Amino acid sequence: MDRDHDRTRSRAGPPRAGMLTRLLDQFRQYAVMFLYLLILFGLFVLNERIVLDQHGLTFAASGFAVINALVLAKVMLVMEDLRPARFVERRPLVYVIVFEALLLTLFFLVFHVVERVAMSLWHGESLDRSLVTIGGGGWAGVICVSLILFISLLPYFAFKHLSRAIGIERVKTLLFRPPDEWTSGRAPETGSRP
Repeated sequence: MDRDHDRTRSRAGPPRAGMLTRLLDQFRQYAVMFLYLLILFGLFVLNERIVLDQHGLTFAASGFAVINALVLAKVMLVMEDLRPARFVERRPLVYVIVFEALLLTLFFLVFHVVERVAMSLWHGESLDRSLVTIGGGGWAGVICVSLILFISLLPYFAFKHLSRAIGIERVKTLLFRPPDEWTSGRAPETGSRP
């Protein structure tokens, strides 16, 4: 019986090695997502702090960028496994990129509203007061924050999907090497027509 178990195990490879590789890959993905979101949310917090300071109002939400980035990076990792864009995967890559950025923008917006409502209720404020503060207030503020977030997520998803389509090494070569070092698919000269 032990021989059968050993034979099965040797064919499948060591189970811990595969699990460790997957765990490290998931951690790397999470770290990249977290850093991207931390920078993005940090800029939102910085902007909000500057605007409120100009109006003489206090700002106490400096830790929210880190907390939001931690939580929402995990949500992005789970969504990665769920593949919400699978029904548009057969379309041009731009559809997948835009769809995922839009979906995450909507999810982040809902998360932000729930967070603001919870914080307002925690501080004993009315529900109306919590919704007024999103993006500076009103629908214009919500739309503005949503558009900024959507546009900010596009490069992340473009890089992710381009890396999968042509390989991460090819993307690195195209981004960080001069054109004369590209091995194939040389880009057209500036101003030239196909």
